[in-house]
Amino acid sequence: MFGVCNLSIVPLRLTASDTSEMVNQVLFGEHFTILEKHKKWSKIKLFFDGYEGFIDNKQYKEIPEESYQFLSESKQYYAGELIDFITDNKNNLTTIPLGAHLPLFKDKKLQIGERIFTYEGNVCYTKLSKPSIIETAYLFLNTPYLWGGKSPFGIDCSGFTQTVYKLCGHHLLRDAREQATQGEVLSFIEESEPGDLAFFDNDEGHITHVGIIMNDYNIIHAHGKVRIDKLDHSGIYNVDTQLHTHKLRVIKRFI
Repeated sequence: MFGVCNLSIVPLRLTASDTSEMVNQVLFGEHFTILEKHKKWSKIKLFFDGYEGFIDNKQYKEIPEESYQFLSESKQYYAGELIDFITDNKNNLTTIPLGAHLPLFKDKKLQIGERIFTYEGNVCYTKLSKPSIIETAYLFLNTPYLWGGKSPFGIDCSGFTQTVYKLCGHHLLRDAREQATQGEVLSFIEESEPGDLAFFDNDEGHITHVGIIMNDYNIIHAHGKVRIDKLDHSGIYNVDTQLHTHKLRVIKRFI
């Protein structure tokens, strides 16, 4: 069984309960495999990054296997506006956030199941150069931190880096510890360029945080909100509290 998200932003939960922890979000247009289907909840696996979790059965649309395969093999298009809307042929509006998927997009039209929608906003679909990573990251500045979030209304550290890279045509896994397995290791901060990622660990040595390196040893990351702080050999230096908040583990280059 297969499905596609037909709502703007849907929570993906750790277990099959409304009170369970939200571990991720499913944005409009994302398609997935249904691993298990129960009376109220389905366990799904997202096509984009293989992330698994539980979604309410009322918050997605089932699609046949051939539609899933066609979507998987088609060019990926993403909404490039901070917040916008799509309309169907009855002029019903659906809001969609930055980074929403636009299935089968062509000539301002997209399709979810049998429904055709019109979208007139900016569309992201090509691989962009490294300076575009920073330009895109600025769109999320001051977005509140939200565990499991990946939209302009709330985002976590790895959701931020994944979405920024996605909008620029580059693929990252979902969690910071997974992203840290990708890319090329840099030995020193001095080797880094704007758009590289810095990863940070906790006292147990587990990678728990990630941010995007900017010019002049600055870093943009989601901590309380998407903010800009200083980066040094120890880690992140919070410009407001004047304290180090995260311990540097490794710097990686992806582009």
